[in-house]
Amino acid sequence: MTDADVASTSALDPLERRALAAVDALADEMVEFCRELIRIPTVNPPGRNYEQCARFVGERLRLFGYRVEYLAAEGHAEHSPAYPRLNVVGRLEGAAPRPCLHFNGHFDVVPVGDGWTVEPFGGELRDGRIYGRGSCDQKAGIAASIYAVEAIRRAGLSLAGTVEQSATVDEESGGYAGVADLCDRGVFSRERQDHVIITEPLNYDRVCIGHRGVYWFEVVTHGRIAHGSMPDYGVNAADQMAEFVHTVNQELLPRLRGRTTSMPVEPEMARHSTINLNALHGGQELGGDGFLASCVADRCVAVYDRRFLHEEDLASVKAEIEGVLEEVARRSDQFHYTLRELWSVPPVATPLDARVVTTLQGAIQDVVGRPAAVIASPGTYDHKHITGRAGIVECVAYGPGILDLAHLPDEYVAVEHLVAAARVMALATLRLVGVP
Repeated sequence: MTDADVASTSALDPLERRALAAVDALADEMVEFCRELIRIPTVNPPGRNYEQCARFVGERLRLFGYRVEYLAAEGHAEHSPAYPRLNVVGRLEGAAPRPCLHFNGHFDVVPVGDGWTVEPFGGELRDGRIYGRGSCDQKAGIAASIYAVEAIRRAGLSLAGTVEQSATVDEESGGYAGVADLCDRGVFSRERQDHVIITEPLNYDRVCIGHRGVYWFEVVTHGRIAHGSMPDYGVNAADQMAEFVHTVNQELLPRLRGRTTSMPVEPEMARHSTINLNALHGGQELGGDGFLASCVADRCVAVYDRRFLHEEDLASVKAEIEGVLEEVARRSDQFHYTLRELWSVPPVATPLDARVVTTLQGAIQDVVGRPAAVIASPGTYDHKHITGRAGIVECVAYGPGILDLAHLPDEYVAVEHLVAAARVMALATLRLVGVP
């Protein structure tokens, strides 16, 4: 007997049992839809096949009774004739416009990379698993939410409120032409939706209430060019950067490791503040076939990724980095730098007593047969836009897929988890939206 078979029937009313039976009856169709999604290689960057995927999802929503709208991210630099950014939104109205539950999933996937033993965009079904890039992160989530609501419809049940579904672009690169664009257009708004479930793969038996904050910054050290055979006439910017990197690692990093959040971030190692050197380059550009000129590096660039906690604020995070730079400059009169912010996002955390949280917890308990864990994500996802731009408090992430498999070679989603997540979503829909 699988987890999906152990629903506590005593906790379910007859209408809920009908909906779960319909999910099970639709399982094969849902699996095939997921496989078809995987076969559309929506790789980001650069944003291939977005329009094809948006229209594939939109046509399925239309067949299932939704009013469908396609929204291009006009005005965004990413949106181009070669790689159009097209989002799709479907609305299935019940007896009233509210309460409104919105399911969102992104269909862009990261590049394939090396190390695969299966066809990355084959959607292979083997031994109870669907393989392929985007299977876990997060095309299975899109399939689960669409078929969860369709199961309610095919069970002959009507809803008191409204359900919306969206499939969006560019989450892997910040979501600005995707969910952020829809927020700015008013498609997401606290005046329109009551609850939002983002179908990210945070494991099918867990509810994710938010994420840590992020501050990406660039440091450039400035030296003086000279002949490489006479380096004393110059100032090597790479050496100056090395001093900054050393100070970060030896002085700042231990302080960050001593800070712990009360948020239930998983994995547990990510409950501390962190900093990572994402990129480093000094001197002349590499990549040519010939020799480089013999020169002292007069410029060096480092890009850092600083993740901060709910208990920290962005201003103090920035001030701390500036303090480290100034300390290095105090030690050496040859250390000259510029600091530039690249990207920042505050932490978000949905209250534990929010209805969308407690309803999903109850649905997971009824479907999986054990209490649901409540977690927070180490990295950001589109929750940041739903809360920050649209002002919607009742937002969580829940979907099939094991978080640890995201972006790996031979990525997969277990069919058992896909079906279980769809069952949870069907129960949550009935309980959040209601039956007339």
